[in-house]
Amino acid sequence: MSSFTIAHDIPGRMRIRYGKNKFSRVQGEVLKKDLYAWSMMEEVEVNSVTGSVLMLYDKAQKGLLLNKLKDLDIQYLQNADTSSIVVHSQSPEAIAMNREYMNRFFKIIGKRYFIKWFLPMGLGNAITIYKSIHFIKEGLASLFQCKINVPLLDATSIGVSLIQKNYTIAGNIMMLLNISDLLEDYTRKKTKLELSNSLLIQFDKVWILEDGVEQEIAMSKLQKGDVVISQMGSMIPIDGEVVDGEAMINESSFTGEPLSKHVKKNDTVFAGTLVEEGKLFIRVRNLQDESRISNIVKMIDTNESLKASIQAKAEHLADSIVPFSFLGFFGVLALTRNVTRATSVLMVDYSCAIRLSTSIAVISAMLEASKRNVLVKGGKYLEAIKDADVIVFDKTGTLTNANPTVKKVVPLNGYTRDEVLRIAACLEEHFPHSVANAIVNQAKKEGLIHEEEHAKVEYIIAHGIATSLYGKRAIIGSDHFIFEDEGISKTEELNETIGSLESEGAGSMIYLAINNQVCGIISIYDPIKDEAKQVIRNLKTLGITKVVMLTGDCDSAAKAVAHELDLDDYRASVLPEDKAAYIQMLKDHGHTVIMVGDGINDTPALSTADVSISMQDSSDLARELADVTLVSSNLNELVILRKLAVDLFERIHANYRFIVAFNSSLIGLGALGLMSPNTTSLLHNGSTFAIAASSTRNYL
Repeated sequence: MSSFTIAHDIPGRMRIRYGKNKFSRVQGEVLKKDLYAWSMMEEVEVNSVTGSVLMLYDKAQKGLLLNKLKDLDIQYLQNADTSSIVVHSQSPEAIAMNREYMNRFFKIIGKRYFIKWFLPMGLGNAITIYKSIHFIKEGLASLFQCKINVPLLDATSIGVSLIQKNYTIAGNIMMLLNISDLLEDYTRKKTKLELSNSLLIQFDKVWILEDGVEQEIAMSKLQKGDVVISQMGSMIPIDGEVVDGEAMINESSFTGEPLSKHVKKNDTVFAGTLVEEGKLFIRVRNLQDESRISNIVKMIDTNESLKASIQAKAEHLADSIVPFSFLGFFGVLALTRNVTRATSVLMVDYSCAIRLSTSIAVISAMLEASKRNVLVKGGKYLEAIKDADVIVFDKTGTLTNANPTVKKVVPLNGYTRDEVLRIAACLEEHFPHSVANAIVNQAKKEGLIHEEEHAKVEYIIAHGIATSLYGKRAIIGSDHFIFEDEGISKTEELNETIGSLESEGAGSMIYLAINNQVCGIISIYDPIKDEAKQVIRNLKTLGITKVVMLTGDCDSAAKAVAHELDLDDYRASVLPEDKAAYIQMLKDHGHTVIMVGDGINDTPALSTADVSISMQDSSDLARELADVTLVSSNLNELVILRKLAVDLFERIHANYRFIVAFNSSLIGLGALGLMSPNTTSLLHNGSTFAIAASSTRNYL
């Protein structure tokens, strides 16, 4: 019998979890292959780190699927034949970096023991004194700047050893310090490289079409305007527009979803997506280093400097502890008159471990977030997410699917239904957004072809569209735009029609008016995301005390969504500046606020919030402004993000407790003469690296 939990379950889509590290990466590939063989299975994705399996299946066979899963004992994976399984190896950059740091490590060790074992004592001691100059100079520089810090501590311990003519101890201290610096540098760079490589895909050569001939060229020779060929099974190497062909592509590198997407001529495709079926000819818009995925990597790398305040606190704490090491040195020296015991105290400092482990923990959290389709620009935003007690959502495209459809078209004042829909589509097609697309697509579906019979249209953000039609002013937009901004009065007949639509459960209502007279109402329905209700429950369980929705939509549509999702508050018919003002009001009352949005109209609110989150299909401006980007459109990533942020700070505080306890014990043992300076230095530096390495563990 198999032991698993169902983490996510909607018709045709289920994610189960066996638990962390229940199977290896290779074993996960075996499991994936075996699950694909089941008759009801359509898609399978396996994560060996979290022990999770995502399945897309024939929803009519859910019962059979559950029975087979219950009967499946994954223990068989321990003895499974993995000889045919191929997994991706380390990147060339990682291999080169490992080789470089391994060579530097052995070089440090080799030099030290060559001096100690093979050179005359006098020459070896001279070399030790010469090497100490670098450390002593750094210590003196700190002293002249009135800084009592780690370089001063290191210089003092080396200097005291040299004064005592303990050249072996001085040499060992310098060797351990060099190794410690090397390991710190390696751990930090390795983590950042993994963060980049988790997103970035490298290509050496590409196929292009030139003068009707397909040929392979080096990626470095590719230019904008070239036509790249992507065959079935290949990764698309650049951003561009499809000029010929059609294909099914997998955008999971961006969306996190395994479902394929059909693309054809004039569609845009992105680097890092996979051609599953078909063949595409793509005109290059952005080269490799300008691609969407490359920009994401650059964003993260650039903004890693946006440190969490706890990182700054860690650095301050680390520096503030150093003076106590000197007090310990002089205290032990005064009490024991034993320089060796006193020197043992100097061999230990808290600061290196505190600084390094905190920095590595934050970078590792950002790395894990990226692997879970969440891109975080800096550590300070993880801290804000951990502290947040209020989360504010936009509605359309955030809590709803951003795939609205026309539910009903109601003509008024002598206009026919077809006229209303045709004119509305004619106006809306100039400014495509989710609601506009719904109207345009409905008109196309009904075969309502229209000609350009109007003047230049004007798009008024968060309001609607205005133009001149047959010499008359024509406007289309929200209740607020039509009746408040434009001052069109509501007749008794119109109020009755609106009331009737609301009683029928109408969603958003778009009004078309010509010559100051409403000629039609279009009711738009946008279904709530399947996971939205559970996500909100989970966020409240994780400490969010208030969930709010702000929308420019009408009150009836907003009220229906708020009621279904059990929101704490909502505001309807709000303008962009109103959203920002509401968030500022929350902040003024002492709340830490998360804002989740996707449109241009959300940007003022995103800028005002303590931390802003944009969705997968957000506007370019929203993505640029956002502190965090959800690569997937699935709201469950918000729950993961909150858990990750909370776990990060729990780990940091646990690291602090261990560092203080362990290093304090080393100081005590050294002061009592139970440990030599060499031993305390070795254990201290070893523990620093160990705690840094431990900080790279997965959080979830």
